[in-house]
Amino acid sequence: MNRRLFLPFLFLFTLLVQSQDQEVTITVDTLTQKVYMLTGRGGNIGIYVGNDKVFMVDDQFAPLSNKIKATIATLTDKSITYLVNTHMHGDHTGGNVNFNSEATTLVAQDNVRKRLENKGKKNLAANKISQEDYEKNLPEITFSDDLTFYDGDETIMAFHVHNAHTDGDAMIYFVNENVLHMGDTYFSGRYPYIDLKSGGSIDGYIAAHRKALLVIDENTKIIPGHGRPSNKAELEVYVTMLEDIRTIIQKELVAGKSLEAVKTNTTLLAKYDATHGNGYINGEKMREAVYTSLSKK
Repeated sequence: MNRRLFLPFLFLFTLLVQSQDQEVTITVDTLTQKVYMLTGRGGNIGIYVGNDKVFMVDDQFAPLSNKIKATIATLTDKSITYLVNTHMHGDHTGGNVNFNSEATTLVAQDNVRKRLENKGKKNLAANKISQEDYEKNLPEITFSDDLTFYDGDETIMAFHVHNAHTDGDAMIYFVNENVLHMGDTYFSGRYPYIDLKSGGSIDGYIAAHRKALLVIDENTKIIPGHGRPSNKAELEVYVTMLEDIRTIIQKELVAGKSLEAVKTNTTLLAKYDATHGNGYINGEKMREAVYTSLSKK
């Protein structure tokens, strides 16, 4: 694009994004006396207000940080001790720089830091960010498979699920409160986004759900990465749908059907498209993602 044309376009795009952020309202769902779900623009945020510590799960986009902080202030006057990133996508980690402080420590799975490092170094080399912001964006504590926090009688478990939405997904389970934050390993009421380029896979996604179902019970409240709060019964229905979709697409693959043929065959997932195909991932994108994932096996 011609530079004279690009600069005005960039300016208008920036104004549009800023305008959208100004219109965003941060809403709160009270899940228990100590756990809340915050919804704005991007991934759902989890807040646990403990005896001495506040745990935050994900932080959405940077321009929303002040609104998010103001909302959290209506829930507690305690400072945030730990901020856990469920994975590396910007709608879950975009506020890292704004929340990282002497009082708040960033935590994530090993691969999240690696991917944020790689992206940050590119932005640093392109002079898009400062050295300080590069460093503040990175998790300061990482773990491979599992990490456990304690706050009084509460046990908070962070556990890695492999190659699901990405290669760095973590679920956060507040044991006594019986609340599970699943990050983007669960898109409640809509088709999931499986980031194949970042290590995600349909098999890993289903395995993540199966692992979650082993941990929770009928009374567990689930915070999905996107969508409304959920529960075990709804998650069971969701994973059954995913397994059926995998079977349907696998049959097409075994029959020698091409990716293009599967993408354009609207009948394959017709029974789910009406209820789950109206979000960012529609039926065609879902068929493409599952076909591509299965093709890599």
